[in-house]
Amino acid sequence: MDKTFEEEQQHLTEVYATIVKLRDELTEELEIHQQQAEEDLERMSEELHPDTFGVDADEIMETLAAIETLNSVIDAYNQRRDYAKERMQRVLALLRQPYFAKVRLKLMPNRPAQDIYIGAVGLTNDSLMPLVVDWRSPVAETYYNQENGRTSYKVDGRTKHVDLELRRQFDIKANKLLMYFDTTVAIEDSLLLGALQRHHSEKLQAITATIQREQNEVVRHDDVPVLLVAGIAGSGKTSVLLQRIAYLFYQERDRLEPRQVSLFTPNAVFGKYIDSVLPSLGESNPLVYTWRTFMETQELAGRDIGADSDPALLKRLEEAVPTLDIQIEDLRDIRLDGETLLNAKQLKSALDKYARYPLGPRRMGFVLDELYSRLNRRFGALAHSEEMQEATLALDIEEQEDIFGDIIGDDADNEQKMIEYTRKYVEYRFGKVRDLIDYCDWLRIDRIGEHVLDGHSLNATEWLWLWLLITGGGSKETRYVMVDEVQDYSISQLMLLAKFYPKAHFLLLGDEHQAIREGTATWDEIREVFTKSHGGVEECSLLTSYRSSPEITELFSSLLSAEERGTLSSVRRAGVMPLVKAFDDTDAYLEQLRALAKEGQDADGLTAIVANDTRRVSWLSKQLGEGVQVLKKNDTLPKSGVILLDLALAKGLEFDHVIVSDAQREVYPDTPLARRRLYTAISRAMHRASVLAQGELTPLLDAYLS
Repeated sequence: MDKTFEEEQQHLTEVYATIVKLRDELTEELEIHQQQAEEDLERMSEELHPDTFGVDADEIMETLAAIETLNSVIDAYNQRRDYAKERMQRVLALLRQPYFAKVRLKLMPNRPAQDIYIGAVGLTNDSLMPLVVDWRSPVAETYYNQENGRTSYKVDGRTKHVDLELRRQFDIKANKLLMYFDTTVAIEDSLLLGALQRHHSEKLQAITATIQREQNEVVRHDDVPVLLVAGIAGSGKTSVLLQRIAYLFYQERDRLEPRQVSLFTPNAVFGKYIDSVLPSLGESNPLVYTWRTFMETQELAGRDIGADSDPALLKRLEEAVPTLDIQIEDLRDIRLDGETLLNAKQLKSALDKYARYPLGPRRMGFVLDELYSRLNRRFGALAHSEEMQEATLALDIEEQEDIFGDIIGDDADNEQKMIEYTRKYVEYRFGKVRDLIDYCDWLRIDRIGEHVLDGHSLNATEWLWLWLLITGGGSKETRYVMVDEVQDYSISQLMLLAKFYPKAHFLLLGDEHQAIREGTATWDEIREVFTKSHGGVEECSLLTSYRSSPEITELFSSLLSAEERGTLSSVRRAGVMPLVKAFDDTDAYLEQLRALAKEGQDADGLTAIVANDTRRVSWLSKQLGEGVQVLKKNDTLPKSGVILLDLALAKGLEFDHVIVSDAQREVYPDTPLARRRLYTAISRAMHRASVLAQGELTPLLDAYLS
């Protein structure tokens, strides 16, 4: 028996016992807490008198105070329960795999080396000594550096030099050690190669245990205003992005909240595909958007989303805004609950009061202050009106308690007191009008924009851009914006994101060879947009394919220039040669496609038939029958079987077997766009790729076949 294996198994057994003990303690704590909460709440509820009929005012006030106390107790119990549940979630993650690696570090010259075990989350013993170190901790960087001997890691901006004597990886399931590997070179990592041989899963998996050095440079990169990551197909861009988010949450545990991070994904299917990664690492998902859902949150649903907006129009708007003279026709009354609180004349007057300033955020700041003052005066006038005072008196007891904190009672006879109550009621009833003022809902943005652009109707991107130019709005609280598949965004979209999130740091990931639409931004244009908005762009590259076999990598990389092909590599073990075949006869083509679909239905893993567009998907669906599932934009990926989808929906996803179903010349002519689209389609494949043409084969594969 391997002595090292025995020692590591013994250590694992001891750590696992500690985790089990912690789980049992938390389980007991949650059960006792639940029982205590139920008893306390039952006792306090019995003391309440919710029926106020025939009860005097003092007793009503006592009851309301008791209800408030009960609510506070409930809140306290909920906070304790949520904290315990969060700890339990992390403990359960460790029960699945307590750790995945170990490093032996000589921290001080005259002291013995120290063994440090690294896992998805950290764990300490009763003496607060670390049993497992979180993979995001500074010292864990020595594992990802993949350098035995002299190495370093950063702590609070300072570099600490140490000697790495051992780098060991584990394959562990619960409390069983299956294998261990001592290694120094990334592409020889047995754990990595084993993971890459597995079949597709319906959800993207965390790569915490197998992060490679070039990926780690992105994950732990210094916090810069803009980081642009160019990665080839299958290089783990999305996985790296999610690990980066988890790393940032760890680094700023007490300062960064999930709502302060926004992630832009190519489509809803992709959003569902990645939604379990961060929870598996003990973190909450950030705000996740597609371009369409982002516009919907800005209340711009129903408009053309403006993905292809002409940046020249945005620049025209930007140049025109400072000298615009807003007319009364460009304004709308501010109304709420049937009441006009500020009319267009008053709004125009406020704008004219500060006409010495150019139109834009500074002027609007003064205007908003002026509108708040006028609104306060309007509220004061309403508080004196008989109609509002009568509405105040008509409130039932619960409404009075909610609004005033007490009940009116005999105070109604005191004129000044009645005015004070009515003022509070007015504030309560019309308080949301401040949001309308803040949002500048009283500006008729469409009319203003059409005037500047000679009648051109604004799409969602143009509308929001103009609104930002005038108001200076946008998200000031968002600290990080992550854009996946950035090569599919237009210049206008990126200009808008940069302006909407002026204080956020951006992580932009993509592959310029996977830009599958005309009119998207080039790498140089991306740099230009963010250099102008954020002062500069730092860059990283990911040049190793972890998704596709060497044979598939050779196929899709044949679509690149010879120089680019020389920089790419695959770490996968040798696999199956791709099938590339053209058919002159439609029946023969369909027979081959059906045969491959039948193989996919009988095999493990997921087979994807990728068609050029939705029209082709519709035709193929009729030919292939019910055994093939048509994947729609809001569906979740199945774990196995055969699916049919268009190329746009396949973006960012991966499949065991990809069948490119329409690789004929007319679909993929010898053009840069067609080359990028074919590269994208083929590179979705992990283990097998089949390229079929109904007619003459695309000339783009001539170099591969020669």
